Amino acid sequence: MNRLSQSVEPPRVLNIEDLRRAAKRRLPRVVFDYIDGGAEDESTLRANCRAFETVTLRPRCAVATPVCDLRTTVLGTEVTMPLILAPVGSCRLMYPRGEEAAARAAGEAGIICALSTLSGCRLEDVAAASGGPMWYQLYLVGGRDCALGGIERARNAGFSALIVTIDTPVAGFRERDLRNGAKELLSGNLGAMLPFVNQILVRPRWLVAFLADGGLMKFENVVIPGKGPMFYADVTAALEQSVVTWEDLKWIRQAWNRPIVIKGIHTAEDARRAVDIGADALVVSNHGGRQLDGVAPTLCVLPEVVSAVGDRIEVLLDGGVRRGGDIVKALCLGARAVLVGRAYAYGLGAAGGAGVARAIDILRADLVRTLKLLGCASVAELDRSYVDVPADWLKE
Repeated sequence: MNRLSQSVEPPRVLNIEDLRRAAKRRLPRVVFDYIDGGAEDESTLRANCRAFETVTLRPRCAVATPVCDLRTTVLGTEVTMPLILAPVGSCRLMYPRGEEAAARAAGEAGIICALSTLSGCRLEDVAAASGGPMWYQLYLVGGRDCALGGIERARNAGFSALIVTIDTPVAGFRERDLRNGAKELLSGNLGAMLPFVNQILVRPRWLVAFLADGGLMKFENVVIPGKGPMFYADVTAALEQSVVTWEDLKWIRQAWNRPIVIKGIHTAEDARRAVDIGADALVVSNHGGRQLDGVAPTLCVLPEVVSAVGDRIEVLLDGGVRRGGDIVKALCLGARAVLVGRAYAYGLGAAGGAGVARAIDILRADLVRTLKLLGCASVAELDRSYVDVPADWLKE
């Protein structure tokens, strides 16, 4: 643990890309590519990051900003900065008790952590580890009764909001996973596994930690009535049988009396529909480029969505955030906060909780520095006057 903690300290790790390289050194290829990869040609994955380069900043110079206030509220919860750890599945592949480690780092930083349905740790254990605000992300894997059980458990464990992901009628075509033999490695068939197992054997430290943590986990929050927790190998088929529709949101709303966040909004039409069904917030998201390849980057469609909903609902954004300047640009275009997935998953894969804490610290320092260089004393003051945006992004 001490060795891994030191491995992510400066000057070894100065930015999120450094954490990415550290994770690549520690993790087997099949696990690293699960974090790093996207769907098909990965064009949307790349575009999410490039979109931030297209927006340029407009600083106010000769302005003294000795202190910058990063605090904001998201769904009434005060947080120390406009950053949320996005739901990332299978974190125990990246580090022992990975979801608990990430939640603990988020709680210590005073930010929200969102837990995936497809977590390897029990949601009650993750909530206990956090000590801070927690959201629960819902897939309908296992069917309605299974989902209702998860909703009740999340409510009893103190989760303050429910994220309903609507962009996963099937799993995206993630070619890296197929080339790395992810399906074969999960099959339990030794003959099928052999061509792919070397990528695991060359990471002995990871392997020892993985086996000490219990090996391949079950999904402890997907408890199928009469069968128990869902096995890892069943997830792809289960997703294809668990499409979320707008009709489903009616019974989900009846079952959950706290804020609901709709994640996976790409268009003004769906944003207005989220308002109509009574959502409290939405996330402009293309699943980090892991679902439908070729859709627009999230930052590009953010102005359209913000314009469509006005101040009736809080708008969040995920996809491509790697720098504090990216957070600033999203806030200038109307986001209340951003979610990051890969940015902290790289840290988790590199050094567990210490790596997640390092990712948060990097983004916090970036954000403060960017605000000072902009001549802006608070995230609350950010607006479109601080950025130049391509004209075609702003069409009504």
